[in-house]
Amino acid sequence: MQFKLTTREKSELFGEGVATVILLLLLNMSIFVIANQEIARNPGLAAGIFQIKLSLSLGPHAIRLWSWGWVFTGLMLLADAFIVYWRLMRRYRQMQLRHVISELHYIASGHFSHRIKFTLDGQMQRVVESVNALVDSTINAMEEERRIERSKDELITNVSHDIRTPLTSIIGYLGLIEDNQYGSEEELKKYTHTAFLKSKQMKSLVDDLFEYTKVRQPDLPLSIVKIDLGAMLEQIGASYELEGNKKGMEVEVSVPDEPVFMEADGEKLARVFNNLISNAFKYGRDGKHIYLSVKQLSSKEVVVKIENDGEPIPEDAVPQLFDRFYRAESSRSRETGGSGLGLAIVQSIVERHNGYIYVESNAALTSFVMHFPTEHKNVVRKPAKAEERTNE
Repeated sequence: MQFKLTTREKSELFGEGVATVILLLLLNMSIFVIANQEIARNPGLAAGIFQIKLSLSLGPHAIRLWSWGWVFTGLMLLADAFIVYWRLMRRYRQMQLRHVISELHYIASGHFSHRIKFTLDGQMQRVVESVNALVDSTINAMEEERRIERSKDELITNVSHDIRTPLTSIIGYLGLIEDNQYGSEEELKKYTHTAFLKSKQMKSLVDDLFEYTKVRQPDLPLSIVKIDLGAMLEQIGASYELEGNKKGMEVEVSVPDEPVFMEADGEKLARVFNNLISNAFKYGRDGKHIYLSVKQLSSKEVVVKIENDGEPIPEDAVPQLFDRFYRAESSRSRETGGSGLGLAIVQSIVERHNGYIYVESNAALTSFVMHFPTEHKNVVRKPAKAEERTNE
């Protein structure tokens, strides 16, 4: 919407223009009278002006200037026109600025959804755009702050709930032991063992929470070294062979003949792969295979996949898998003692390495797909298709 003056402002501007013209005309007349008197008193000056008029001619017809008064009047009128224009434009800019300030006061009074909608000419439009951008960024910052506060509250609530459950069991069983409410040595061992298992579960949650808060810090230091991803996956796959044999699952590693190098923190990256493989054992236990693979997409990007052929993840759960404390099936989480933080930690570490991760799950395979830059200083951008997989 183009900026428009109010009727009152138009009248004010017109009045100022008229007043300026009148003052300038009075000034011109005063100067003209004074100059005319000086010429009349000074014959030499009059003769000089006369000689100048004789020597000057204008145009192809050699028109001569017979009156210095007309020349003076013409020059003064040009100067007056410039002064009036400058004065009115200056006043007009002041009125525009007054409107901008008025809009700012309105926004500052609590109307944060309001924006300056009119458009101005020249530099003033840049001011309006800057003000609107500043308000937008302020609102976004406020929303982000509120979101962080809600996130902290949710974190405290979830941690309190998840710690309270095993802690209640520990206190209950230890209370029975403290009050000698057990019938035999075997029952005592049972209570003690249960309290021990619950303690381990609580420690696992605390460790995961500590790791999550640590990897979420933007200034988390990383020990970046050059890593052969193929060799790392083969080593990690071999370390899970025994567990796979016990659970009737085979860990298969597929890597290229040529080394696939990337710059990363080896310890943090191993935590990512270990978490995903552990999840595959826990929640893909109906399957028979866990597949680890790496592929070099280009000189700047590699992709790592950890897949299993177990029960697929429910479609409505896929977009929320990387949320803190989210569990696709709470009953399975209680069985396995999952904290609900493992995948949140995975995503944080992958993003700290300037990569991204998404999930694909169907009746054949559940795949966790990670894209990493080969050099840590680079960033791999998530394509729209991958965004749709994780945010649909």
